[in-house]
This record gives sequence, C-alpha cells and structure tokens, in this order.
Amino acid sequence: MEDQEIIDLFWQRSETALEEIQQKYGAFCHQIARNILEDPEDVSECLNDVYMALWNKIPPERPRVLGAYIHRIARNLSLKRRRYNTAAKRNPQVEESWEELAGTLCAAETVESACETRELAKRINDFLRTLKEEQRRLFIRRYWYFDSVKQLAEDFHMSESKVKSILFRLRNRLREVLKREGYEV
Repeated sequence: MEDQEIIDLFWQRSETALEEIQQKYGAFCHQIARNILEDPEDVSECLNDVYMALWNKIPPERPRVLGAYIHRIARNLSLKRRRYNTAAKRNPQVEESWEELAGTLCAAETVESACETRELAKRINDFLRTLKEEQRRLFIRRYWYFDSVKQLAEDFHMSESKVKSILFRLRNRLREVLKREGYEV
C-alpha cells in the first residue's frame, strides 16, 4: 500500500492504518529501537508507543515522507526510553557512536539556544548533501540509527576497517566544515 493511502486511512481513523504501518515499516522501526535499547521488552513497548504516537499525531499532521516521519518518532521514543532506563548505565553501541562524533560536534552546553541548534542541524544536513550516496547512508546509519560497524560492514559488503576508515574521514570533513562555519569543535 502506498504511503498516501496509509495516511488517508489514519485520517479516516481506520485501524487498518496501524496494520499497514506495522507491515511496511515495523521491521526497520524494530531495528532502530533494538540498536538503542537493550531489553527486548523495552523494544516492544517502544514500538507500541510509536504506533500510539502515530495514531495521535495523524491527523492533524499529514507527513510528506511517511517513512522518515515514522523512523524519527521511533528513534526519539527509543532515546527517551533509554535515558529514562539508564541514568547511570550505558548502551555500548550508542555510546560508541556518540563518542565518535564527540570530537566533531560542539558539546550541548556550548549551543546556547534552539535557534543555534537548528542552524547547526542545517549545516550538518548541508554537509550530508555534499556526500556520495553510500557515504551519506553510512554516516546516517551509524550516527542517526546507531547501527554497529559490524552491521554496516555486512550491509555495505565492506570490511569493518574500511567502514571505520570512511567514517573517520567523514567526521574529519564535517569537523573542517563546521570550523569554517565558525563552530567551536
């Protein structure tokens, strides 16, 4: 079923919309949640929260790109649950991904306003648009969806060392772009 048809089902308040979402996007949402959360029960609860959030947000919203909209919700709810569950604990995979970017991006305390945060996000998006498709997909899968280097190597048919090397070069390029834009890195 096409995304627009699914959105129309939401607007009609048909529960079939949730079934279609689960069939079309459920596996990737599950992967996103699993990359961030360690407990399978948390993953399952988070997916239920995603479906509930979609039911409550559509309508009144009418997302232009349904897949991206759903994946963002899944990621944000998973991160929210992770923060709640692990005040002192750490998920090694997510932490490793964040640590890799720590030397590239400003610390949250140095970004003083929401406007500056949006501007930084715009700069990062502009940087991503300059990348070849494979590089962009690697970067997003690692730092947005928190896929492991091993998983990326398998999915992109590369060695782990090649994936690490590409990500290292991309982080350095991003760091240089942000420095030229006047960001403290």
